[in-house]
Amino acid sequence: MLRKTIEIATPGTRLSVANRQLVIERPELPKATVPIEDLGVLVIDDGRASYTQAVFIECLTAGATVIVSGRDHLPAGMMLPIDGHHALTERHWAQVEAGAPLRKRLWQAIISAKLRQQGRLLSEVTGQDAGLAALAGRVRSGDPDNLEAQGAQRYWPKLFGREFRRDRSADDANSLLNYGYSIVRAAFARALVASGLIPSLGVWHRNRSNPFCLADDLMEPWRPVVDWKVHRIMADADRPKSLDDRATRAALLAILNETLAVGGKRWPLLLGIEQSAASLAKALLRNDRGSLILPESLPLTPDLLDDGAG
Repeated sequence: MLRKTIEIATPGTRLSVANRQLVIERPELPKATVPIEDLGVLVIDDGRASYTQAVFIECLTAGATVIVSGRDHLPAGMMLPIDGHHALTERHWAQVEAGAPLRKRLWQAIISAKLRQQGRLLSEVTGQDAGLAALAGRVRSGDPDNLEAQGAQRYWPKLFGREFRRDRSADDANSLLNYGYSIVRAAFARALVASGLIPSLGVWHRNRSNPFCLADDLMEPWRPVVDWKVHRIMADADRPKSLDDRATRAALLAILNETLAVGGKRWPLLLGIEQSAASLAKALLRNDRGSLILPESLPLTPDLLDDGAG
């Protein structure tokens, strides 16, 4: 079942729970309810919102992720369910005991998939992939040649122009990218916990202050989906877009509903993320890099969906 992503952004919203429903009360608007079990991600982007303790308990019990945004609309905190999987301890041990050869092969697969995705996006936008598909085929175990960085040097100028610089503090397209990445990251953190994995223990990322190293690993090939959406938003805009624009945030949240080819099948992004996280758990348990499935397309257009393309 495709779970819903809901953003609470009307000032003064009050959230509560009644009869397994999330009750949303907004000033001068009708009361709304959403079944708790339908929630995948709840984003609270309202500094004046109030809520009961039951909102958090019921959402987490149902497996939903709760994100609280700061004044800049970017996520300031995230709550995840702790009790994620029936074989939790077995999978934790498999993750802890994974050897360097397997972790390097997994990283090789992740970076190859990321470069292919970036190449697909450049082909769609510019008609040429800037050699990224070929670069993807040259990634070795552990990416010792740092082809990921070489790919980035080709990718960003082609996608957003020669003057563009990836800057996490900038207010231009960068802020939209930051928001989109944070939503995908939250979805991955939830999916990894649900798959019985420890989100802080990455196969490659190892920052000791980062609680979501594994999410940051696995989301790499999915970042170009956010880039795809942000490029469309910027290209269609008649004026600069920012996160202060609620419609822009809604468009970015809608990424989770886009359909992609993942593991030879077509999935809404949120479910594709769950499939990918579950496949990583299998790869760790089986010591088999081939079990890992990653995105094989950008969001499919309606004509491709009708044609059954994947």
